[in-house]
Amino acid sequence: MKSAVDAMGGDYAPGVVVEGLTIALADFPDYDFVLVGHQAKLAFYLEKYGIADHPRVQVVHAETVCEMSEPSAISLRAKRNSSITVCAKLLKEKQVDAMVTPGHTGATVAATKVLVRTLPGIDRPALAASLPAQEGRFILMDAGANPDCTPVNLAQFAIMGEIYAQYLFKLDRPRVGLLSVGGEDIKGCELTKESFKLMDQLPINFVGNVEADVVFEGASDVLISDGFAGNVMLKGIEGLAKSTMFWLKRVLTKNALRLVGAMLAKNAFRELKAFGDADDVGGAPLLGINGICIIGHGSSSPKAVRNAIRVAGECVTFGLNDRIIAKINETHSTTAELEKKLAAEKQ
Repeated sequence: MKSAVDAMGGDYAPGVVVEGLTIALADFPDYDFVLVGHQAKLAFYLEKYGIADHPRVQVVHAETVCEMSEPSAISLRAKRNSSITVCAKLLKEKQVDAMVTPGHTGATVAATKVLVRTLPGIDRPALAASLPAQEGRFILMDAGANPDCTPVNLAQFAIMGEIYAQYLFKLDRPRVGLLSVGGEDIKGCELTKESFKLMDQLPINFVGNVEADVVFEGASDVLISDGFAGNVMLKGIEGLAKSTMFWLKRVLTKNALRLVGAMLAKNAFRELKAFGDADDVGGAPLLGINGICIIGHGSSSPKAVRNAIRVAGECVTFGLNDRIIAKINETHSTTAELEKKLAAEKQ
């Protein structure tokens, strides 16, 4: 199994990425890597971590970097030799089985969608984020790849999400829910109401609408949304988690007695923090691309890079894309007929 790793992506590149790759080399002896980045900038870190001449690491030069502050289309227009674009080209040409980047999500979506293309029967890819619930985890998709979606897009996300949950949670029939403002099928916006009709007819374990206040109670294993609402929800969760830690610190350090209690409960707080540790997850797959693409958080640590590489390898071994294609083929006629019916009802 060979993966292209974007060495220049993320807030702490390339040092953190090279360190994470070094850990992966030791942990996954069957994996080979193509490290993509500016060779002169990589040289120091390759020497530092002792992998400059490693037989399982090939270095491919990429002249530029897609900065986080730049627009998504930058990888295709002004920076065609960026590390993200070079990784996407390697994936397109089947020189690697997967690509891993902690870099610019929008640029990665743009580059892979145009260069690598989507799987047969998939109109748009979707970002599948794994989030903690009271018991276990759930998948949120789309977590930000597509701000504007159609009901058919959401139906395809549901199919892909089901397959990914089968791998991630080892479930035969994961529960698929639709993010909305009410549990009843008549509630929601036009998109969610039309999507409900489509998803209700698919051969998946569809549990209906799920409101945001119960998603962390484990209301579904997969939560479907358009990328706009999904990303707003994801960023809200991240912000609330940071603020909660701030509030806890403030109230627990108000006096000496509380401070002693906080010190005694230090291990409990460490365990609580681990529930939402993104480093353990590693990264989110961009489902629907004609190749495995894992996108990590911009602030990825070496541990997160290592785990993103692990996820990429497991998705290849699981045959994730082949399973998605098979399910899409199984449901294509049903989806097409329902789409025509919904269009006729509107007229």
